[in-house]
Amino acid sequence: MRFLFILFASAMMSLTVSSAQSPLYIVGGKAVESIDHIAQSDIDSIETLPADEETIARYGERASNGVIVVHLRYDTPARFEAGGCDSFADYIAAGVDWDERMPAAKISLRYRVAADGSVVAGDILLSTDKRLLRRVLRAMERAPRWTPAMRDECAVESEHLLNLLLPEGGVLPPERGVILL
Repeated sequence: MRFLFILFASAMMSLTVSSAQSPLYIVGGKAVESIDHIAQSDIDSIETLPADEETIARYGERASNGVIVVHLRYDTPARFEAGGCDSFADYIAAGVDWDERMPAAKISLRYRVAADGSVVAGDILLSTDKRLLRRVLRAMERAPRWTPAMRDECAVESEHLLNLLLPEGGVLPPERGVILL
């Protein structure tokens, strides 16, 4: 895990990209805007290509700031298609009883989609309200199965991140700190 982070960090530095310019990201053979949504555990390898004539000829003008090619552990990502929701986060939010009268709360956790399509909760990264956390975990247990990620026509496990702020559009109160005099 740490090795991939170091590899990615060095790849980013080797491109010498300014904040106004970013490289072209290629994931699974397709150009994407960002790779922030990809769990480190799903990355098999990262390849950086310089902004030279060969790279620009292959990928077009968008490669003029270099290219980062991300090879994943799977060929096809896991898909969640249930409940008429656009995403798993929307499905979970709809399944949690947390209305406008409740205080704003945020949950951030990792979860795995197993090779059989079941969802397994992982590390809890942030929980501002234990009640919401319990409700989210129950909703995840009741969630329908996913279509799992595929690699060489075999189902494989994949890791994902769930971030919820409820009620939708809510604002978390500022963190309370200790004032030292």
